[in-house]
Amino acid sequence: VQLQASGGGLVQAGDSLRLTCAGSRRTFNMHRMAWFRQAPGKEREFVAAISRNGYNTHYADSVKDRFTISRNNAENTFTLQMNNLKSEDTAVYYCASNYARRPEVVQITPDEYHDWGQGTLVTVSS
Repeated sequence: VQLQASGGGLVQAGDSLRLTCAGSRRTFNMHRMAWFRQAPGKEREFVAAISRNGYNTHYADSVKDRFTISRNNAENTFTLQMNNLKSEDTAVYYCASNYARRPEVVQITPDEYHDWGQGTLVTVSS
């Protein structure tokens, strides 16, 4: 699956942003999805993930209760709604996907994802 991420930008602390990742293939609904991010000088870290069937999600502690991941299989997209943004959320955000044999499984490590988007920059000013 080819992925295209969009929606990043420059916002102030407390603002919201919605990132979207569009997939290219009809088998999109057979894939589990996730968002990762990488801040300058830091390693890529997990943000949020959603299972193939959309029923299960998982969030990093740092974004829990502020970010929401969702998917729309009919449109081959999944999104990351980010509310109450903080300066520490500043990073390049990457969407990722991989074929999932089991519909309910959520994976949070980068090694579990084969397809990656190009990244979209989110900058939060304090």
